[in-house]
Amino acid sequence: MTGRNDKRGFAARPVDAETWIKAGEAPSAQGRAAAIYTARLTIDITPDLRGRIKVAAFSRGVTVADMLRELLGREYPEPEGEPQ
Repeated sequence: MTGRNDKRGFAARPVDAETWIKAGEAPSAQGRAAAIYTARLTIDITPDLRGRIKVAAFSRGVTVADMLRELLGREYPEPEGEPQ
C-alpha cells in the first residue's frame, strides 16, 4: 500500500524536468485550431436534439463543432465583395 505507483497520473510531473519545460513550448493541435476561432456561440437546445446532432456528427466522422461550423457557413455565407 505504501509502495510507489509507477503510473503517471493526470497531473504527474515527468521524470525529466527539461522535457516537461519544452513540452509547454510546443503548440498543441487543439491550440492551433482554437487560435483560428475567436468567438464561442452558446445556444439552448433540448437534450434530444443534442443527441441527434452528436449522432449525426459521429456517423459523418467529424466533430460536432466542425459539422456546425460548416452548416452555419452554408446558411450564412460571406457577403460578396466583403473583405474576409
